Amino acid sequence: MKIHQLETFRTAVPLHTPFKTALRTVTVAEAIVVKLTCDNGVIGWGEAPPTVVITGESLSSIEHSIQHVIKPVIMGKNLLNHENLFQHLHSLLIRNTSAKAAVDMAIYDCLAQHCHLPLYQFLGGYRDELETDYTVSVNNPKEMGDDAAAYVNKGFDVLKVKVGKDEIETDIKRIHEIRQRIGYDVKIRLDANQGWESKAAIRAIRKMEDLDLNIELVEQPVPAHDIEGLKMVTDEVETLIMADESVFTPYEAFEVLKTRSADLINIKLMKAGGIYQAQKINDLAEVCGVECMVGSMIETRLGITAAAHFAASRKNVTRFDFDAPLMLADDIVVGGILYNGRKIMLPTKAGLGIERVKV
Repeated sequence: MKIHQLETFRTAVPLHTPFKTALRTVTVAEAIVVKLTCDNGVIGWGEAPPTVVITGESLSSIEHSIQHVIKPVIMGKNLLNHENLFQHLHSLLIRNTSAKAAVDMAIYDCLAQHCHLPLYQFLGGYRDELETDYTVSVNNPKEMGDDAAAYVNKGFDVLKVKVGKDEIETDIKRIHEIRQRIGYDVKIRLDANQGWESKAAIRAIRKMEDLDLNIELVEQPVPAHDIEGLKMVTDEVETLIMADESVFTPYEAFEVLKTRSADLINIKLMKAGGIYQAQKINDLAEVCGVECMVGSMIETRLGITAAAHFAASRKNVTRFDFDAPLMLADDIVVGGILYNGRKIMLPTKAGLGIERVKV
């Protein structure tokens, strides 16, 4: 089963509401879609959104990396020798992880189809259903309270709340307002997107603990490079601390795990470079007794379907952040995962279960 053709397409899907974090505001979900065709007619799909402030990649750079660096090397390669293929893929470029991820997921799609298995079963098949949280964008406290209440009314019982954009006192007001609106039966996860410094983060989290705001975890409270600061926060608060932007590679995961700098790790295919490397990160974490979340960028159901297959395949992945397709005003994917409120059902068809993408 050899690679016969690799095509890329640009897509753009509007969000029904702007998505705001400490790093950026998104109104349109742009992506490069990959279509990989094998010589036996099997087709695999992949997706890579540009997230310049996190991965450093633009639409143009993703497209160039795939068409002019990756494609010339992998054309004609036999997918059944996939260990060799993935080694080539990850040695061709430094970083450029989203470009690699799009090709990686298309390869896995083809491999699972060849074995007549849904991808999550091909990868291990631990579960076939997931539950996602829903993200509350960073806005003024009242607007965030309104949004949180609306999401809870729709059946979501875990909210991921964006903070880290303004003064910490404002963030505390935001969380207090949300708790007043939704009560204490709903889990709240905070995501500071690197928006705090270590001492300020410690002060903020301790105050939230004193106020009994019942925060399940705080994701990436400090800048990605500040592993010492991340460890300081982890050591000084009772609330669980999750590393996100600090962990792209298995080596970075090893450093965080070795130093016990975080309680949890958020794996994203777009950071890891796809499923091949994501599995290594999760395996390292599991050996160290550290659970993982699988999250995403602002992606369509194509990219999220690949991430969900990986997440469903592994016992050590215990949290799921797959709400991005619910934020989009249109759906360009036929097949793939299905949503029923917060529940996500994995497809029963082989591979990703994607029939086609409207490109």
